[in-house]
Amino acid sequence: MGIRGTLSKPLARYIVRQQNKWAAKPIETQQEVFNQLIAKGQHTVFGKDHDFASIRSHADFVERVPVRDYEALRPWVDRMVDGEKDMLWPGKPLYYAKTSGTTSGAKYIPITKESIPYHINSARNALMNYIVETGNSAFLDKKLIFLSGSPVMEKKNGVHLGRLSGIVNHHVPSWLRSNQMPSYETNCIEDWEEKLDKIIDETLDQDMSLISGIPPWVQMYFDRIQERTDKNIEEVFPNFQVFVYGGVNFEPYRAKLYESIGRKIDSVELYPASEGFFAYQDSQTEPGMLLLLSSGMFYEFVPAEEYFNENPTRLSIGEVELNKNYALIINSNAGLWGYSIGDTIKFVSKDPYRVIVSGRIKHFISAFGEHVIGEEVEKAMRFAQEKHSEVEVVEFTVGPNVTPTEGLPLHEWYVSFATPPKDGAAFALDLDNNLRKLNTYYDDLITGAILRPCEIVSLQPTAFQDYMKSIGKLGGQNKVPRLSNDRKIPDALQAYRI
Repeated sequence: MGIRGTLSKPLARYIVRQQNKWAAKPIETQQEVFNQLIAKGQHTVFGKDHDFASIRSHADFVERVPVRDYEALRPWVDRMVDGEKDMLWPGKPLYYAKTSGTTSGAKYIPITKESIPYHINSARNALMNYIVETGNSAFLDKKLIFLSGSPVMEKKNGVHLGRLSGIVNHHVPSWLRSNQMPSYETNCIEDWEEKLDKIIDETLDQDMSLISGIPPWVQMYFDRIQERTDKNIEEVFPNFQVFVYGGVNFEPYRAKLYESIGRKIDSVELYPASEGFFAYQDSQTEPGMLLLLSSGMFYEFVPAEEYFNENPTRLSIGEVELNKNYALIINSNAGLWGYSIGDTIKFVSKDPYRVIVSGRIKHFISAFGEHVIGEEVEKAMRFAQEKHSEVEVVEFTVGPNVTPTEGLPLHEWYVSFATPPKDGAAFALDLDNNLRKLNTYYDDLITGAILRPCEIVSLQPTAFQDYMKSIGKLGGQNKVPRLSNDRKIPDALQAYRI
């Protein structure tokens, strides 16, 4: 074993011991974070606008600070971006993570000197948990690929601005720099397909042990390698041991990815976002990801069914229930207050608190009151694939068809198959029956002949890649919504039908 693998083991044990201390006292840890945030925040413009000086409890905070998304927080963000100090957090941010906005162009998410260490260290800590549990640290002595956005940054009123993955790239520990791939120059290429070809040029003959990236783009990387070499990934990278991913549910991609590799490998799930690093997989045997309760964020949890209410219930960590959908709300040392990140989560454990990401609060189908969410369609697809073992899915999304040319309205599943079902009608029926079992409202609509069973629209194998390229979002951290409540994406995908 090399020096990195050897030295990482005592570090890993130390990090896990420290982690276990705060994980063992979750309520006290979150209260401490809350107190620290309020103490800092009361000296900001936002804190004065919301009377932070009089806040003594979470109940006080809820009275003064409503749940907001980015658009609602813009009055303070815009002034901060224009150069004003002490708006949301003392001083100025170190960076702005630039992301795609929903209604008004780009979003500028602040990253401060207090918050940046958690963006950097959390992924490392996930790997330290993996090392402690498995004893495997040898992968650190080989090459590591990080498929990320460009690290090129610009400045806005004295503050560096760029994609989160690019910002983090500037903070990779020096002891990992020498075996990190691709090169900085290649990472700076903006065009994803050009960048991917260059990454393959650089990595094809390397001794690769770890690959990190969003599953659909890693699959695209693997597909290009197989086209070029006519080998599976295990033959190209015989020492490939660990896959690190985040951003989307791995399950719809798992079977195809393992087939491309030629065997199963260990995986580590992360839950990062521009707004913060929320959780990571701390165990290879237990479900879910450890919620990071000591990372400069005080969390609130809104029952998903109440999210669009005027005054939804806002729970703290000691009040949550298992297996219930919550909208995740954060208050952070980057100056985000009552901030809805748009995700829904479920707790799968309270000892320690572990979560899964169940969907996006605004990504659902409820054209007829069924409120189908991402977790449900992904489970329906997984169960159908288990029954039809020959089926391999590249990607899929689901949308309603309210006014079909004939017959009752229905849900349409737009699917790119690597291997299609032998019996397409039976596969579609199993999809529909699975969703009916998972969502009683949908079942009632089918039973009551308000909707008819779903239909599959088969797309070209590269349909989703081609679609993302057509809207300028190929690669990086971009992904296709799993479902939508309108026809924008389904209509655009018509061009890729088989």
